[in-house]
Amino acid sequence: MTGVVDIVVTGLSLGCVYALIALGFVLVFRASGVLNFAHGSFLLLGGYLVAVLRPVLGFAGALAAAAVATAAVAGAVDLLLRYGDDTRAAHVQTIATIGIDILLVTELTRRIGGDLLPLGDPWGGAVLTAGPVGIAHSRLAAIGVCALAIGAVFAAFRFTRWGLALRAAAEEPEAAALTGVRLGRVRATAWCVGGALTVLAVVFLVAFPAPGLDRTTGQVALKAFPAAILGGLASPPGALVGGLLIGLTEAAAGGYQTGLGALGEGFGDVVPYVVMLLVLLVRPSGLLGGKAAARV
Repeated sequence: MTGVVDIVVTGLSLGCVYALIALGFVLVFRASGVLNFAHGSFLLLGGYLVAVLRPVLGFAGALAAAAVATAAVAGAVDLLLRYGDDTRAAHVQTIATIGIDILLVTELTRRIGGDLLPLGDPWGGAVLTAGPVGIAHSRLAAIGVCALAIGAVFAAFRFTRWGLALRAAAEEPEAAALTGVRLGRVRATAWCVGGALTVLAVVFLVAFPAPGLDRTTGQVALKAFPAAILGGLASPPGALVGGLLIGLTEAAAGGYQTGLGALGEGFGDVVPYVVMLLVLLVRPSGLLGGKAAARV
């Protein structure tokens, strides 16, 4: 029973973090049609900035500064992709994000080197003990804080003018532009929000019991990509569902690793992609993705 509780809590906390990252993928895709493969480098950049700025600004100040800086970098990348030609095809911009990711990761890897950088989160190694069950405070904080952040994004998406403009631009960009929606501004804001979300996510990715930030931390975003695909790449609620499904599945695979020995020791690392493939075989548009209508 203790193992089951630990797996569930770990899975929910991982799932909420993956959902935050996947939500960034979804917002950018809805606003621009671009699959942002530089999302992992944004996550690594945000974590690096928190680690570097914390001794000067404190944890809260470093987190806020890193979120603003990472959002600005994400917005600058969007402007770079559109520079000189706003009509450049989305698939061309998607390929360009791969090159941007390589440049950012190379520079950040050079700066981090072989070090493990602590982010100085306020939960430390504290553990909540309830009978035989011990739950790290960072896990509980991840569930609560990420749930609040995801709820705030959902509320903005549903009830604000920006959310309405984003939905209109995603459905009919030409009609939205004719009604006064500034597509460039809506798109840039989505990129900035996606970048800021990665900073919040990386804090919980490298918190206890993880050892800290290293140069490979940005690769975790690749696990959130299946979460975005699973839920339906254009569906914000789907990002949450996909993230929780991937998190719980990964935690279960890790918790029952001994019983899955025949599948290999690294099965937990590939299980997000296995789940993605199995779901897409049944629902190619994702769990909450809609079927596109086409006039013939």
